[in-house]
Amino acid sequence: MAIGKVEICGVNTAKLPLLKQEEKEQLFAKIEEGDQEARNRYIEGNLRLVLSIIKRFSSSNENVDDLFQIGCIGLIKAIDHFDSSLMVQFSTYAVPMIMGEIKRYLRDNGSSIRVSRSLKDTAYKVIYTREQMTKKNLKEPTIEEIASEIGISPEDIVYAMDAMQSPMSLYEPIYTDGGDTLYVMDQISDKKSSEENWVEQLSIGDAIERLSPREKEIITLRFFEGKTQTEVASYIGISQAQVSRLEKNALKIMRSYLTA
Repeated sequence: MAIGKVEICGVNTAKLPLLKQEEKEQLFAKIEEGDQEARNRYIEGNLRLVLSIIKRFSSSNENVDDLFQIGCIGLIKAIDHFDSSLMVQFSTYAVPMIMGEIKRYLRDNGSSIRVSRSLKDTAYKVIYTREQMTKKNLKEPTIEEIASEIGISPEDIVYAMDAMQSPMSLYEPIYTDGGDTLYVMDQISDKKSSEENWVEQLSIGDAIERLSPREKEIITLRFFEGKTQTEVASYIGISQAQVSRLEKNALKIMRSYLTA
């Protein structure tokens, strides 16, 4: 991959604009109001981020122009989905989105993705630092706090951790409380799942009425408002394990009623 080339997809990468933080905030406020020109300027002002990420895939044999275009798709998706009210920098949010698009493209084209030794070292350092800071401060540190502690940019931390991630089964156990096991799938809100499609059928009205008030609330929050079990537990003030247990029991009652 000719990563040293200056012009990529007709863009002179040597002259890409660099936005200050204040400019980014002002532009994003306009984007949220529907300003298309501000959106275009914001995209152009973040092309350096795309360029820095595709350089990390220099070991692949893919055309740099293709990777740049795919990375731009990830950037645009990040802009369209970013919540400016969250306490996180846009670049920290955008890196995994851009990388995700590039990785999917490489996988679809049969290209292998290798994790370098330096990335592994960074990831291990981040994990160790996070554990030490958590023990010391009794709370999970933010990416920015970890970055400040070890002198690595937040974007590099996100990149390293994302590169180290391996596919996980939806049935991977993540927590056990009193015999009730929570799985990865319990923490995901997926409106395409068979259970949610089933719950959304018009015939469930009567079935829901047969539930206890707490079970009704959980079913409403989970399947009509799209909240995860973690969010439901926090909202109603019980543990995730209790939410999981009540949800499963409620679905069992409803399914039994509808199939009787």
